[in-house]
Amino acid sequence: MAGSQYFDTTPTATSRPSTIVLSLPDGNVRLATDRGVFARDEVDAGTRLLLIEAPRPAVAGDLLDLGCGYGPVALTMARRAPAATVWAVDVNERARALCAANAAANGIANVRVVAPEEVPADIRFATIWSNPPIRIGKSALHELLAQWLGRLASGGTAVLVVQKHLGADSLASWLAAQRYDVSRLSSRAGYRLLTVTR
Repeated sequence: MAGSQYFDTTPTATSRPSTIVLSLPDGNVRLATDRGVFARDEVDAGTRLLLIEAPRPAVAGDLLDLGCGYGPVALTMARRAPAATVWAVDVNERARALCAANAAANGIANVRVVAPEEVPADIRFATIWSNPPIRIGKSALHELLAQWLGRLASGGTAVLVVQKHLGADSLASWLAAQRYDVSRLSSRAGYRLLTVTR
């Protein structure tokens, strides 16, 4: 259905708010969700793999959650790195509103929720975590990742989670061809967890 994708700027799906709980070994957070955003009914398996198995984010500096949705990744990064600034970026305005509300409701003050164009051009990221929007298409995905991975700080690391059957291995090959160091951190439940460094 046109206008019903989670990567649309303005979702047309009728709002139907709900609440879920993200339970992780280092704590739980309650998250408001809604129709028109990614994985509204529960935190998806790929995101959970990322949150459980990714190395801890940089303790300070600027961190990025690319495609933040309603905020499970951004809020987890912010809780684990309270001295850092976490930039929660999404094109979906409903997702951004939910992410900001969830940060406030959980007392997490070091998250900045913005549209992509609102991130200052001079910022470089010590850590990027993302469950990237594979379904936008290969060309658009490559453009998106080239833009944001190009903003990794020297020594910075990105961690991406991608379903194997949606092209995780071909994406890893493409990233290597772009002269990134790519390694497979984990492979479980049909997902690949990739680390990417400059």
